Amino acid sequence: MKSLRSKVLWEIWLPVLLLVIWWFASANSSSFYFPPLDTILTEFKALWVFQNVPTEIVPSLARLGAGFAIAIVGGVAFGLLLGSVRALEEAVRPIIEFLRATPGVAVLPIMMLLLGIGTSMKIAIIALVSAWPVLLNTIDGVRSVEPVLRDVSRSYRLSSWDRIRHIVLPTAMPQVFAGARTALAIGVVAMVISEMVGTPGGIGYFILNSQREFDIPAMWTGIIALGIVGYLLNKLFGLVENRVLSWHKGMMAHHEGGGS
Repeated sequence: MKSLRSKVLWEIWLPVLLLVIWWFASANSSSFYFPPLDTILTEFKALWVFQNVPTEIVPSLARLGAGFAIAIVGGVAFGLLLGSVRALEEAVRPIIEFLRATPGVAVLPIMMLLLGIGTSMKIAIIALVSAWPVLLNTIDGVRSVEPVLRDVSRSYRLSSWDRIRHIVLPTAMPQVFAGARTALAIGVVAMVISEMVGTPGGIGYFILNSQREFDIPAMWTGIIALGIVGYLLNKLFGLVENRVLSWHKGMMAHHEGGGS
């Protein structure tokens, strides 16, 4: 308990210090664009303590969850295929690199033409830009399987599904999660960008609409709410990662202990 308390205190001391500095530095601010933090927090309490959660945050999280899930499933599935068939991966690698280097903002007009300006377009944008880190990391993870393990699986005549389930996926899983963590951060950015166009609803739309209406304190509260949501999502992802990869972390700790 003491170590957990120390860890939490060490993690929050710098944000708290920055908030204190912001509070005093902006206390007497008369700038229209940089209002006092006291004003922003008062507005934040009025807008984001339950009031805007169902209308802005829930739709954003629903789109992000759907797009992120599609990116994970598609990235892992195609990553397993391309990582296992080197000739196929070499053939499609130029296409992958071309599409990966294309910013999500650049394909936004195309998505709007194909899917309209509703929820489907926003989910598609999130899935598209989030899939690449998962795909590439899965390919690298599949390639990292020891040749000895592959030979043993062939010797025991394991089926393709058993090899994937018991050898390939466990070996690739740490890199898959590394790609998924990057994909989550990219997905949040894509979520905000996609919500700034099209139908109303979502944190991105709220921030842009507040700016258009010159409601600057509300705009700042939207940015703070977005930061809090991103932080909590990262923490939740870390808990899931620690739970799923507990065997891997334990194995690494064992090897380090044996090495010392």
